[in-house]
Amino acid sequence: MTKNIHVDGIRKYLMNWPDLIRWDVLTFTSAAMAVTAGCLMPARWLPLLPNDKLLHFLAFAMLTFLAGQFTETYRELLFWSAGLFCAGWAIEALQAWIPGRSFCWRDLVANTAGIAAAFLGVHLLR
Repeated sequence: MTKNIHVDGIRKYLMNWPDLIRWDVLTFTSAAMAVTAGCLMPARWLPLLPNDKLLHFLAFAMLTFLAGQFTETYRELLFWSAGLFCAGWAIEALQAWIPGRSFCWRDLVANTAGIAAAFLGVHLLR
């Protein structure tokens, strides 16, 4: 009797797996991985970028906006925004060891501006 209850529980869990996936978190994680990979590629692997600072602004604004989709409070959004700032700083610091890349304060400022703009937008739209 107990075995059937256990099997039924597993079957019920497997039938409902799409409801268990947090698509907003999965989207954020995928985007964060793509931004990190793009920022840490050697310069020779990248095409000539027309406006590097705009790309930094847009990438971190997008990540902040995506984080705003799964945060519920102002404090949570502030926490995630601070985490994105730290991640942006860490990426810039790691670029010192990437061929053809270097730490750039202007990139960090563009990241921060993107985070701040999206933070304000998400906060005002709530």
